[in-house]
Amino acid sequence: MSERHTYRVIVRGVWDDLTERARTRLLAEAADHGMTSMRFTEEGSLSYEAAPLKHFSMRYVVVSEAQDGEEMAAAIAEDRAATALRELGYGFRDLRSTVTDLDTMKVNRKSASRR
Repeated sequence: MSERHTYRVIVRGVWDDLTERARTRLLAEAADHGMTSMRFTEEGSLSYEAAPLKHFSMRYVVVSEAQDGEEMAAAIAEDRAATALRELGYGFRDLRSTVTDLDTMKVNRKSASRR
């Protein structure tokens, strides 16, 4: 039986070649995609700033085989992001990812003397 790990992946990119309709929609929905909307989910959560409408990020939770590692988690998240953005009709480029393996990260707890 193989071991599965849970990864948090942030996919970042740049809006590119947006249609006027897509730009109008993004600007109208910008308030729904700000700092307070940032969550890690399987479906992904999109965040961006309206001014300037240039960069975006999407946050994903990816569960995959530990042996496949962070590279596979990044590839899965980037594929999910590209698919979602295409389905929404948004042009983009330069996807890149930052991956955190939740099963291997260390948690530093504050000792009672440091509180």
